[in-house]
Amino acid sequence: MRLMEEKILAEGKVLPGDILKVGSFFNQQIDVELLRAVGEEITRLYRDCGVSKILTIEASGIAMAAAVGLSMGVPMVFAKKQRTSNVDGDVISTVVHSYTHDTDYNAVVSRDYLKKGDRVLIVDDFLARGCALRGLMELVKKAGAEIVGAAIGIEKGFQGGGDELRAKGIRIEALAIIDDMSGDRITFRRQN
Repeated sequence: MRLMEEKILAEGKVLPGDILKVGSFFNQQIDVELLRAVGEEITRLYRDCGVSKILTIEASGIAMAAAVGLSMGVPMVFAKKQRTSNVDGDVISTVVHSYTHDTDYNAVVSRDYLKKGDRVLIVDDFLARGCALRGLMELVKKAGAEIVGAAIGIEKGFQGGGDELRAKGIRIEALAIIDDMSGDRITFRRQN
């Protein structure tokens, strides 16, 4: 998606440790016109897949997932990073490692919101090594639901998570794939 690439080049900041800061438009302050375009593009990519539910993980993926759910007209569910007092009843959980925060957390979804028969599109703002995506896939499997694919805002292709999962047959559509972030230079993978 050329619009996403243009925003990254104009406003993204490369930080030490292969961190791409996009807080000015994508995950702290949100460019709502970009968000609307993201929802529409992902809807276009997955329109014939019978998606019945969108799944993401808190917190920065929520806005993007909500835009996709709104555009598709289907509910959006987010996995909490820990069980809280307002998550009661039967839950599905899995451990997810965050390389950004260098910690493990227990991703939790109520079985009331993710069920057998759901056709789930996983949506997240970033994909690097694939840990969050694998965790969300595990939640879908434990629910007895079906994964139709994943939609990613920005993929760090040089970290390999997306390519590894694609090689296993998972459909992953990324709006921008970065193959190199050296210094202030960002190189995007050309997609069909």
